[in-house]
Amino acid sequence: MRLLVLGGTEFAGRAVVEAALGRGWEVTVLNRGRHAVLFRGTPPGPPGPSGVRALQGDRTAPGGLAALASGEWDAVVDTWSAAPRAVDDAARLLADRVGRYVYVSSCSVYAWAPPAGYGEDAPLVEEALASADKTDYARDKRGGELAALGAFGAERSVFARAGLILGPYENIGRLPWWLGRVARGGPVLAPGPRDLALQYVDVRDLAEWLLGAVERELSGAYNLISPQGHATMGSLLDACVRVTGGGAELRWTSPEVVLSAGIEPWTQLPVWIPAGSEGYDALHSADVSRALGTGLSCRSVDETVADTWSWLQGIGGSAPQRVDRPGVGLDPAVEAKVLGVPVEG
Repeated sequence: MRLLVLGGTEFAGRAVVEAALGRGWEVTVLNRGRHAVLFRGTPPGPPGPSGVRALQGDRTAPGGLAALASGEWDAVVDTWSAAPRAVDDAARLLADRVGRYVYVSSCSVYAWAPPAGYGEDAPLVEEALASADKTDYARDKRGGELAALGAFGAERSVFARAGLILGPYENIGRLPWWLGRVARGGPVLAPGPRDLALQYVDVRDLAEWLLGAVERELSGAYNLISPQGHATMGSLLDACVRVTGGGAELRWTSPEVVLSAGIEPWTQLPVWIPAGSEGYDALHSADVSRALGTGLSCRSVDETVADTWSWLQGIGGSAPQRVDRPGVGLDPAVEAKVLGVPVEG
């Protein structure tokens, strides 16, 4: 297979490139050249079937897609999450030379707030346009879908509506923050309940599904996250304690106590959202039967946590951070106050 990846050096894009190389595919990437990355399994040297052909271009700038003026591919994978017009420009340019447009979208494209158990037929956000400049995340992602649909049609477009994505190379900081906090040891504010069911997808499982969608010639939209209950807050944080060996003491705290302290779910305590809230149903209760029926396989939470910790250790312990996303994590002073312990020195 000949695969074109728009981006390809960070998080989801990087995982897609490595998965494609693992299958022996011929891979081309187009990006701005800001990150020098040697993909795992790719020896230094000239590009070829076992390597990556790198093209440079800024898709937000005039002429930024010039490097794609020629060439043919079986599929393109696009992870873009800003102005939809960038997807529109790329899709229109590639429509006659690429077999399938695989767009990494988001469950955020559903009209807020989707009910528990929502499927791909749930109502979508309104006022999204393929040719729009950047607006908000939900409409931008839906606009990206519309751009791919307009150029490639329903039969040649695939929309992977991902939810929470975790795993190695994460540049949002959610799982890396928890690993760093647990590694410091001491009493840790663990938002309850322990058995709170979570949904997420390991970025590598997402990548494998995307490539499988190309091989199977799939089309349409798919909610791309694990089945509800694949992990819980307890299994996630217990795994963090095991892999870091930091001697942390998880102090499970009721949602009422956490919220009454003014702590923001999802941002100050990443991943966690209290059950019964609109946000919980939207992020942790999607119907993923369609994706499971088309090959989605989810590795264990232990593997995701262990591999993310190994990656962090390998890069010095500090995860990269996307400049267009706010930082996450809880101030140690706030945590100490809720737990009634001295602030860490």
